[in-house]
Amino acid sequence: MAIKKNAVVGIEYEVKDALSGETIDGNIGGEALEFLMGGGHIVAGLEEAIAQMSEGESKKLIVPSEKAYGKYDESAIEEIEKEQFAGVELREGMTLYGQSDDGNTVQVTVKAIGDETVTIDYNHPLAGKSLDFFVKVVKTREATENELATGFLEGSECCGGRHHHDRDDHSCSCGGH
Repeated sequence: MAIKKNAVVGIEYEVKDALSGETIDGNIGGEALEFLMGGGHIVAGLEEAIAQMSEGESKKLIVPSEKAYGKYDESAIEEIEKEQFAGVELREGMTLYGQSDDGNTVQVTVKAIGDETVTIDYNHPLAGKSLDFFVKVVKTREATENELATGFLEGSECCGGRHHHDRDDHSCSCGGH
């Protein structure tokens, strides 16, 4: 039986880079990742697959970059004056977080450090990568009226999973805790 939109779904998963086989993240044997189905809280390709599953079912699948974090965009690379990073101990490959003009959190990766400029990449670190998932639906339930109205899960001040993979420490980056 397919999982309906607006259900709260709990999953165990492991995700790897489909090309290199490198493990990126997972929670097998740990606390289930819960999210509101249809809310865009997880990558589209995974959500589409889970929508066709039932509680207790597991599946292996490859999610192409277009249905994960998108294609890599060469135009999303920018050189910024090094002085704008005063007080920050920069190193290539590090992830920095800032705020855009519209108040949203922006994540960038330091690509290169020159004498006077820093090259940053606005692409998500997994952009351009197909992802190899193992996923198991461990629980489902109907969402409460409050969860449907706010998009937040009961007992959570966070987004129900959205953006957690955007941070190295998997903490909430959506304004919650």
